[in-house]
Amino acid sequence: MSGPAAGTAVAATTTDVVCLGESMVTFLPSQPGRLADVPSFGRGIGGAESNVACALAAAGHRAAWVGRVGADGFGDHLVETIGSYGVDTSAVRRDPVRPTGIYFRTATDRGTDTHEVAYYRAGSAASAMSPANVPYEELFAGRVLHLSGITAALSDDCLALLRELTTARPGRPLVSFDVNHRPHLWRGGDADASVLLELARRADLVFVGEDEAEEAWGIVGAEAIRAAVPEPAVLVVKRGSAGATVFARGLGPGPRPSNAGGAEDAAGLSSPNAGGAEDAEARSPDTVTHVPALHVDVVAAVGAGDAFAAGFLSATLRGLPVRDRARHGHLMAAAVLTVPGDLTEPPARDHADRLVALDDDAWGRLRLGPGWTAADRAPEEVRTP
Repeated sequence: MSGPAAGTAVAATTTDVVCLGESMVTFLPSQPGRLADVPSFGRGIGGAESNVACALAAAGHRAAWVGRVGADGFGDHLVETIGSYGVDTSAVRRDPVRPTGIYFRTATDRGTDTHEVAYYRAGSAASAMSPANVPYEELFAGRVLHLSGITAALSDDCLALLRELTTARPGRPLVSFDVNHRPHLWRGGDADASVLLELARRADLVFVGEDEAEEAWGIVGAEAIRAAVPEPAVLVVKRGSAGATVFARGLGPGPRPSNAGGAEDAAGLSSPNAGGAEDAEARSPDTVTHVPALHVDVVAAVGAGDAFAAGFLSATLRGLPVRDRARHGHLMAAAVLTVPGDLTEPPARDHADRLVALDDDAWGRLRLGPGWTAADRAPEEVRTP
């Protein structure tokens, strides 16, 4: 089958978020240093979309991960580990010929000059995903379909798949897209910039870092990014330690209530672009919300972007106000930043809700360090600077 068949949409969804993308086995260093000098590695898992699925499932949502892995031991490990977080992996396909991707990384921050990553993913099982071999019924079964620009970089077939999934059509779930610009994955030229911009403009909810927008598109500043990506109902510009700026159109305190021909579930979460792009002159003005970041004692700066997306999506599914969605994103990111790996147990929902409800001054005084997510720690017990 090439592309979703007419009437693919499922009438009653049983899944909150479906995440599609490549997950790989990650080899984490036993000590700091160059890859050439590290004597041994521990095994973990890594993948932007599966990270989001795991975080959402750990936060109590019904999450599914759809991907393609090899018929090998590493594929077994990925499916079993992701499933252990409570994620539905029943739609994962096994490739009898291509292997599961793996990678090695150093212990240093991804943003430093000393950080090294060695990928062994060319020709992986995930790179063979295409419009002809993915389970569309499962992909369209959720309230939200979460994608990222990483998948588009894996192969021409993967890019064709993302174009199919972001095509405006009745019945399309709300499409969440994390730009996730990874220049080393692209196959030369400037295709990455134009492709990522194209896909972002076709989505309903977009996450993009201010730094990656400048690197990929040469665009500086949140307002300029919004001008370049006007179509999505919600655009989240992540600004590092400066926080996040959210541009939201047609949103009150909860999810957008209706759409021009798109699917709508009982909670009112729907895809504004499902029935076709809005006319530019008909778009309502944005509400712009800036939410400061938290002070965090960082243990490892990996996985924070995926965790932020999971926190924002979790609060969106609950119909919370825009400010609270971004605050939940910051808290989920802080949970990951204060542990060594890409994944961790998020704070209990009532704990996170108490922190999100703090006034602006108290929010600004929070300083979160290792162990802050413990369920028995009340907001006043969290360290302040």
